[in-house]
Amino acid sequence: MNTVNNVNDVEAADAAHAAATSTTAETTRTAHATANPADATESATETGAATGAATGTLARVDDLDARIITLVQERRTVLAGIRQTRVEAGGHGGLAREMEVLDRYRKELGRPGTQLAMTLLALCRGQL
Repeated sequence: MNTVNNVNDVEAADAAHAAATSTTAETTRTAHATANPADATESATETGAATGAATGTLARVDDLDARIITLVQERRTVLAGIRQTRVEAGGHGGLAREMEVLDRYRKELGRPGTQLAMTLLALCRGQL
């Protein structure tokens, strides 16, 4: 029974400490904002500006993604025509050409570029 009381006392003390800490932190923030209203306004303005800049930047990234998707779709269409022409002429796929593409992406983007090129080539072959 004594252990239960000790546990309850510790839990109650922890709850009281958490409440006091929360109240103290809020009081400090309020006092600072009241003492320095210009600081509070400046902070809010900076936060708003940062949020606006991030939103604008994210919109630009979304636009870039849309353009990349459009370009990949266009690449698929062009390569489908080339494939059709090769098949009609009795030819086969262009392994040497794919190796050139892999090499170009690796040179421009490093090792991850090779993975990107492999994915792009598979997409354009219709394998994904």
